[in-house]
Amino acid sequence: MAIVLPLSVSVEAYAAAGRDVEVEVPRCPDCASSMGRWSGYWRFVRQAATCFKVFVARARCSSCASTHALLPAFCVLSRLDGAEVIGAVIEAVCAGPSGVRPAALSAGVPHTTARGWVRAFGRNSRRLRAAFSALAIELAGDVVSVGADLRASALDAIRASWDAAMSLPGWAALSPWRFCSAVCGGSFLASNTNSPYLFVGRRRFMPPVP
Repeated sequence: MAIVLPLSVSVEAYAAAGRDVEVEVPRCPDCASSMGRWSGYWRFVRQAATCFKVFVARARCSSCASTHALLPAFCVLSRLDGAEVIGAVIEAVCAGPSGVRPAALSAGVPHTTARGWVRAFGRNSRRLRAAFSALAIELAGDVVSVGADLRASALDAIRASWDAAMSLPGWAALSPWRFCSAVCGGSFLASNTNSPYLFVGRRRFMPPVP
């Protein structure tokens, strides 16, 4: 299982740290016991048309012995590009006047790649809207208006929950798309999107997803 950490550090700085990158190891999401660093692996992340090789630390639970990858919030599962690059394209197409080709050109990514992001977000937009709307309410944020455009409504829900989370310790420095990635375990474009959640101290917020 991947745990996406709410880190605001730049991709460049994270990559430069190599194996010595410092990350806070959370409690085990399976049994809530303490975990310790346990090896890791390398992967690539593309940011501003540059590929960076980053080290992803792993953690092992002292109680149930399960292991978890500790991904930085700029990572998206099974995607080369960073969360903010992907998010910028999605916003430009789904909430702005841009088409996919201009948005892809602006982001410095292939048109087919950007088109895949937009299509995947569209497929997940209904459950992302429901989950992030519930999360916004759970965090005492604004109620999200439900519009006919599912993709635009999902973006509104992500923004509303991000606004509400900014008052919580450790979250204020995150961009909306790093927040989105951290909350749903980097899976907002995956075919099976996890129920969004976040930890605040020992309390876990997990709204229902239809």
